[in-house]
Amino acid sequence: MTGWGPQLLAEGRTLFRLWAPDCDAVELELRGGASLAMHKDADGWFSVEADAAPATRYRFRLASDLVVPDPAARAQDGGAHGWSVLTDPDSYAWRQRHWTGRPWEEAVIQEVHAGVAGGFTRLAGQLPRLAELGITAVELMPIAAFGGDRNWGYDGVLPYAVAEGYGTPDDLKALIDRAHELALMVFLDVVYNHFGPDGNYLGAYASPFFDEHAHTPWGGAVAVSRPPVRRFFIENALMWLDEYRFDGLRFDAVHAIADDGFLDEMAREIRAALPGRHIHLVLENEGNDAARLAPGLYDAQWNDDFHNVLHVLLTGETDAYYEGFAEDPTARLARCLAEGFIYQGEVPPGDDAEPRGTPSSHLPATRFVAFLQNHDQIGNRALGERLTLLAERDRLRAATALLLLSPQIPLMFMGDESGSQSPFLFFTGFHEELADAVREGRRREFARFAAFADPDARERIPDPNAVETFHASQPEPGPDAEDWLELYRTLLALRHDQIIPRLAGAQGEGAEVLGEGAVHARWRMGDGVQLNIAINIGEQAVPFPSAPQPLFALGEAGAPASFAAWLA
Repeated sequence: MTGWGPQLLAEGRTLFRLWAPDCDAVELELRGGASLAMHKDADGWFSVEADAAPATRYRFRLASDLVVPDPAARAQDGGAHGWSVLTDPDSYAWRQRHWTGRPWEEAVIQEVHAGVAGGFTRLAGQLPRLAELGITAVELMPIAAFGGDRNWGYDGVLPYAVAEGYGTPDDLKALIDRAHELALMVFLDVVYNHFGPDGNYLGAYASPFFDEHAHTPWGGAVAVSRPPVRRFFIENALMWLDEYRFDGLRFDAVHAIADDGFLDEMAREIRAALPGRHIHLVLENEGNDAARLAPGLYDAQWNDDFHNVLHVLLTGETDAYYEGFAEDPTARLARCLAEGFIYQGEVPPGDDAEPRGTPSSHLPATRFVAFLQNHDQIGNRALGERLTLLAERDRLRAATALLLLSPQIPLMFMGDESGSQSPFLFFTGFHEELADAVREGRRREFARFAAFADPDARERIPDPNAVETFHASQPEPGPDAEDWLELYRTLLALRHDQIIPRLAGAQGEGAEVLGEGAVHARWRMGDGVQLNIAINIGEQAVPFPSAPQPLFALGEAGAPASFAAWLA
């Protein structure tokens, strides 16, 4: 039996359970009904059966008189502090019940914030446009319930519950159903390393849920070494993939999880539980740990190295973590294209830096998710500027061609395809002291950047809690949107026609520097053909290798902002 969350029984009965090892007594409260004493077992689990049908509102009352939601509720009424809602996970009538997904090599991903997109139902209406463009997967930023009205999603506190502001569980299922009807995969970003600061009640009744010896930059570390905690997250992953039929998960910042074998166990259990479907598991891991990308574990890792080195080359910025890519960025780009990770055991700059990464040249190119922008890389800037405002247009177009035609799996952020110049800002919906702390903390964070060393300059940083900050983050098409859309449409058609059929087993064969900002890279594709890409995003012209008729080219070969891709 699943450990966490309510279990529907026969004849309108439901079994409610809560792991509350710190408590001597817990009551189940049903809205408009009775309060029932729960029974505690030796492992700290409280349970009780009750007459309760789907749509029943319920919560738990602790001996301290504190009332708390079910941490594994599928839905909430009144937000993270409100009543939990009993749902029937099997009530939705799936139309695309026979969908089994698509191979990983076919992934062309767009990252989307469901709230910025207007909620699940409005996002469903946007899917045909994405499918027509050549996108094959939509990746949702976290959608679990959080405190307040607005959030990026990484402050979630009820990982099983869909955030009310985006829609109901059935609205989410309808979105996924519609995506599958259009042959689109849907991935979900999940956060298993911490809980947000507003609405996390676990510490009040289950302090062993957290590791008292560890901490993350965002809050207390979870104790995945303890079986109930381990099951909480593994069962959560299975819920999204089975009940909601997501095609894959992206696991946020796994370097902040005190692993103890948890990640490997989770991957193996997921794959064993869902045979016959294409399930894709992707990591965010600053550790650049190639061992996690072995067959049978995780399909790929977000390749921050790809973004970071191209950002340095496109913008000239070398502040903060870009410092680690400032020295000879062209050679670093060549290594990234040929081998995947740039950092494979080297020590990045910094007084307390430690070696980062492990060798990755043996991995197929598809083990890496490449991107020029994502929510972090835009929104963690003080003013949320996109590359359309930071980089020269033609050089950005060449970098976009590299992203969409190289064998690494491409990811775009919402609005990239239309050349949006709208910011994507860090936003929350916290109140009172927490709102003040988040606002001032963000301004302190940017004090180390030269552009914001002056306190007056930091006052220009938008208040994360202002509703205007959220509205400003909704992407509007840029002034040359049609040109960008045509570029994306052309490149993605080429990717589907010439690159994807050859991607299985594609391996880097080397790359060399042609000049400052200019690289020639080669891959042996799965069918034995060699893919070549030459790009110059530097200031000076360089000679490109001689090539047959290119698949695609921008500019005069070797000139600044030029690009060429060909097969040999």
